Amino acid sequence: MSKPPPPSPAPDDPGTAPPKSGKKKLILLAAAVVGLLGGAAGLWFTGVLPNLLGLKHGEPPREEAAKPKAPVYVELPDMVANLNGDPRHPSYLKLQSRLEVYSAEDVEKVKQAMPRVLDLFQTYLREMRPEELRGSAGTYRLREELIARANVAVVPARVLDVLFTQILIQ
Repeated sequence: MSKPPPPSPAPDDPGTAPPKSGKKKLILLAAAVVGLLGGAAGLWFTGVLPNLLGLKHGEPPREEAAKPKAPVYVELPDMVANLNGDPRHPSYLKLQSRLEVYSAEDVEKVKQAMPRVLDLFQTYLREMRPEELRGSAGTYRLREELIARANVAVVPARVLDVLFTQILIQ
């Protein structure tokens, strides 16, 4: 004779239920922690979190606001250059400008290097064609080229900008 199977435990009885695996809960908890850390890192490196906290990305917290420096300018003499173009109809450029320098200490260095600055400016201007100076894009390219040449001429001083007070093309 066969024995009847043992009675199955009642489902409501916690002591007799088969033990559930704690590994699934541990994996879900670890995934949640990794997801939160990944989201926080993404917010930090995209710059959202530092802005929310009042920090600039990559900077330590500000304790005191830096005072802006007053601009320092060096006046350049008027320059007149003939432009590279049609030899039958020569074109001329008259330029009045100022150099904005980094600090007041740089003014004397720029004044000492003024002959070199003027030479670099004149040789560059003589190679330009009148078409290259048309429009705001031409003026912007001229400014960028003159800043680069001025910085080469006045090392170790630093020129921040070339400001045009007058540009005439004839």
